[in-house]
Amino acid sequence: MADQFGLTEAVSIALGGMIGGGIYAVLGVVAGVAMYATWFGFVAAGVVALCAGYSYNELNAAGDQRGGSVSFVQEFVGNSTLAGMVGWSLLFGYVGSMAMYAFAFAEFVIGFSAVPDGYAGVPLRPAISVLAVALFVVLNVAGARVTGSAENVLVAVKVGVLLAFGVWGLVYLGPVSGQSVQFGFGRLTGITPVVAAGVSFVAFQGWQLLFYDQGSIENPTETIRKAVYVSIPAAVAIYVLVAVVTTNLAPDAIQQHPHVALADAASAMLGYFGLAPLGFLVISVSALFSTGSAINATLFSAGHFAKNLIAGDLLPDQIGDGDADGVPERTLLVLGVVTAAFTAVGSLGAITSFASLAFIVVFGAVSVLAFRRRDRDDISPVPPAVGALGAFAFAPVMLWNLSQREPHTFWMVLVVAVLVVAVELLYFERGELEDRVPGVDADEDHL
Repeated sequence: MADQFGLTEAVSIALGGMIGGGIYAVLGVVAGVAMYATWFGFVAAGVVALCAGYSYNELNAAGDQRGGSVSFVQEFVGNSTLAGMVGWSLLFGYVGSMAMYAFAFAEFVIGFSAVPDGYAGVPLRPAISVLAVALFVVLNVAGARVTGSAENVLVAVKVGVLLAFGVWGLVYLGPVSGQSVQFGFGRLTGITPVVAAGVSFVAFQGWQLLFYDQGSIENPTETIRKAVYVSIPAAVAIYVLVAVVTTNLAPDAIQQHPHVALADAASAMLGYFGLAPLGFLVISVSALFSTGSAINATLFSAGHFAKNLIAGDLLPDQIGDGDADGVPERTLLVLGVVTAAFTAVGSLGAITSFASLAFIVVFGAVSVLAFRRRDRDDISPVPPAVGALGAFAFAPVMLWNLSQREPHTFWMVLVVAVLVVAVELLYFERGELEDRVPGVDADEDHL
């Protein structure tokens, strides 16, 4: 393997970051909102993500620093507080993503008939999710990582399973079973599609991880540009295919136990050959592998991202050593503990909504920044405008829908979001607070 990644590896990393665990964790939640129109939610979210990807690419080419959203804000806005808040929002988005993957991982584990839902009256789902997070924290502390050609193979297997599922599903729905395929066009009015797009947005965040490790990529500006424009449409196509098949083959499963609806759909289509248990097994094992690898990859990337924030004084030194070789163990442990807490006490809807909200805000902000520089850096105004308007339309509609459908989830997401912003402001404005509050010394107390 070469010292640096090429386009194939970059596409694999971006695509693997999106479909690695996203479709297994998000599909049931989105289908609960839009049912047969779930596919449209993925299309709308993908369009906004692609426009945000354009903004990232153009700012990356225009700037002197090689980094992601935090670097863009630092270089083009010059506001360290805003840059830090963007960084924290992304970090919490990664934590939410890992919690979402761990939740889905546990749901597929207890989906096996041999595994009980609980023991002695205690539900096992939270315990399995926490154990999954703990396992991958230990692996990352030990230095385990999959890269390069191995990543290509792993992504190819995951994509292959989902494509086989989708293609055979369409064949089964049409010529084999004679069942008419529903696309939910009647649900494409009102706010339902916007809500579905907002909830699914977290499934399109993996591509921007490429911007944080450009030193490992050959000709990074152009390679990343191509990888973004290949991986996002490919992810949209896979999501749409899987969504159409699953909502048509397993509508009852989506209503009763949406988290494992893919496995029920696979069981239904292979039941034609008398192999229903095999279909359930293949999808469930694929889901376990995909969500597990997604936890591992996201933890690795989030750890490096947090280390860079620490080195830039955008995170407290207590979280880790910004000058350490690799990711500091303390940083991995902190990320693991927060993720475990999220996945243990939160619902999948709340976790997914919170993570999506974090990425919506950051991607929207980067799109606004690119739009502001449209004349200075010869940036087309259309994609950034679509990215910004789309992202900022998703957030309020998604929150309103939660308040109507799941008020408990709405308040959980809102409280966590307010707490995060409050802590961010306290940390980044601590210097001003010291000037106003006698006896407070930032050198002694960094929160």
